[in-house]
Amino acid sequence: MRSIRFSSGEKKLFLCLIDLFALNLGLMVGLTLRPEYSFSVDIFKEYPLWFILPSLVWLLSSWALDLYEEEVSFSFSHWVKRLFFSSVFTFSFILFIPYLTPPLPQRRHFLYGAFGILLLFVFGGRILSGVLLRHPSFSRRLLVLGTGKKAEALSRVLKGPSNSSYQLIGYLSETEVPKPQEGGLSPVVGSFKELKEIALKESIDTIVLAPERRVEGEIIQDLQDLLELGVRIVPMSLLFEEITGRIPVELIGETWLMSLPLDHPLNRPLNRAIKRCFDLIFASIGLTLFLPLLPFLALLIYLDHPGPIFYTQLRIGKNGKVFKLYKLRSMIPEAEKEGPKWAQKSDPRITRIGRFLRKTHLDEFPQLFNIIKGDMSVVGPRPERPEFVEELSKEIPFFRLRHMVKPGMAGWALVKYGYAASKEDTLFKLQYDLYYIKNWSLWLDILILLKTVLDAVSFRGR
Repeated sequence: MRSIRFSSGEKKLFLCLIDLFALNLGLMVGLTLRPEYSFSVDIFKEYPLWFILPSLVWLLSSWALDLYEEEVSFSFSHWVKRLFFSSVFTFSFILFIPYLTPPLPQRRHFLYGAFGILLLFVFGGRILSGVLLRHPSFSRRLLVLGTGKKAEALSRVLKGPSNSSYQLIGYLSETEVPKPQEGGLSPVVGSFKELKEIALKESIDTIVLAPERRVEGEIIQDLQDLLELGVRIVPMSLLFEEITGRIPVELIGETWLMSLPLDHPLNRPLNRAIKRCFDLIFASIGLTLFLPLLPFLALLIYLDHPGPIFYTQLRIGKNGKVFKLYKLRSMIPEAEKEGPKWAQKSDPRITRIGRFLRKTHLDEFPQLFNIIKGDMSVVGPRPERPEFVEELSKEIPFFRLRHMVKPGMAGWALVKYGYAASKEDTLFKLQYDLYYIKNWSLWLDILILLKTVLDAVSFRGR
């Protein structure tokens, strides 16, 4: 039933390996521009750091730039700019650390030639791999069991730019005689009772469970038979999570809680200690860089609109604990004289210097003191105000699960979606927050931090 069909994760790995191969091949060819080196594997054996360290820099920069996200990887206009910047970061590393990478030549024209060769190889490798992976033979053939709201939500994702790994074959209806117009979905290729027949006929290798009601025992037996034949059976919420990096809280039931790890990684003392050390190291470095800037920022804030330099708010932290959050003031002093309000995109309450502070995330830097105190972490869900939490908890399912971990100065929802300006935005961000909580790792924290730094230096904040 199978040909060479890659999942989303396998495609990312394939692209990553092709990029690294092209990068190192380009580095080796670039070195041959200099008479003292010749094209040979012996270069790699003799000077492994010349290739290993740039490869690590490439991985960090490319993942931080979303170079392996599907909506980027298969859109030329999206990946070409990111690939160029990742190449620039990597080559800059080679130039600025000559003790660990090849010594700089006396004639600088060698550098331009080497960089050109590097670009040629990485761009060529990406174009070839992109053409290859777009072929249907490398996409998984997918059948959706259901035609209700869950299937509709999944349909929007499958048709979006985030998906290039799954080829939708059709939907199965719960009714005996499927109606093509049912739920607005197409094609409806049959009913639940025809599951096994259609799956075998269409060479299906992934079946998504998206029924609105419990399926009959006969259908479960068919699913078990197909599972034994190597077909992947996956709930709608998990495939949605795999493709988008978020969890559809409005469509999942209480049974989703069973998929959360009972022994969450952050419940383990070693992981908590590692994350706390990471927080303290980052906060100490951040304060060292931030404090010299504080007098200048304070002067600009006061000259732009006289008033307090710092701004404090009560926020909800881990386990529902209330704490006082510190920020540099980015709004006029009387911004909330009529009570708490959501901050809007072009909010007139934001001062001129406040817009700069928000774009660069500099207004958040006083939260490094919250991290030192232990109220917050470097990475985690953004803390909400008590007034909003009480209201949102009544309207949005699973909202209080955000309080399983410490709130963060940076977060998965922040780098993927931005700041919330309404209840609808908060619902969307919660989907990313729950993904972060469920899939926490130190690598994910580092990736989020890198993305946040890139947002700050490119003025992509609020």
